[in-house]
Amino acid sequence: MPGGRALDLVRLTGLMEQTAGRAGVVVGLIDGSVAATHADLATENVRILSQASDRLPAQANGSALAHGTFVAGILAARRGTAAPAICPGCTLLVRPIFLRPSAASADAPSASPQELADAVIDCVQAGARILNLSLSLATPSPNSEPRLAQALDYAAVRGTLVVAAAGNQGTVGGSAITRHPWVIPVAACDLAGRPLAVSNLSSSIARRGVMAPGDAVTSLGPNGQPFTSSGTSAATPFVTGALALLLSMLPEATAAQAKSATTRADMRRAAIVPPMLDAWSAYQAMLNRRGSRLYG
Repeated sequence: MPGGRALDLVRLTGLMEQTAGRAGVVVGLIDGSVAATHADLATENVRILSQASDRLPAQANGSALAHGTFVAGILAARRGTAAPAICPGCTLLVRPIFLRPSAASADAPSASPQELADAVIDCVQAGARILNLSLSLATPSPNSEPRLAQALDYAAVRGTLVVAAAGNQGTVGGSAITRHPWVIPVAACDLAGRPLAVSNLSSSIARRGVMAPGDAVTSLGPNGQPFTSSGTSAATPFVTGALALLLSMLPEATAAQAKSATTRADMRRAAIVPPMLDAWSAYQAMLNRRGSRLYG
């Protein structure tokens, strides 16, 4: 299976053998535009949500298009392609938000807090159950961050899970995104489970987040060739995809239950490194919860 070692590290393989996801589980991808006609993408389940003409895929900068297509491939590539292809049976709702990556790093595209807030609300209103934010904030501003906090609050009230990259600055600390109590921050590690040097870490990331593989991940590129990238942007869709499969297999589960099982909320943490994503253990925990409710 493509991406097999990375998928095995976070115990996603077992879930993927049981399901490719349900179309009723809508995953909002807030990212660059996606090459939606890519032959290796499950295009029948991809929807583009563009709210402004300057965000149309045809006008996307090549690097941003590459990033969006790369992340989309981890989630929604057809099984058997070069990409991990975690949940191609789910509906992928693409909300383009930037035309070009940040100057600092092509692996960490950025958006303004206002742009991100608008995109979050758009996706929630369009029915997304999970949002994937493989991005960082550009020019953070105290004046605009309250709007972003309100948008994330809105996602929480509507039961839309938010999975966000911890960031690639290699620092100890968070952002207005990762500090929000509803957000699941994702740090990146190598295939030995060691945090990448570029991955941001913090006590809040460790307490509310998880770690996933983000070292030389291969997925789809916009030109039809495989594309390889590293960092927390690459790690984030592994967590998003796991949640999409969990909600596909256990459709009666609430967002809070899926979040708690995936982040191992019952574990007390005093470190700055979050636990490794364990998708199969999350599934078992949710099954046990359901069994206790039905038969306890």
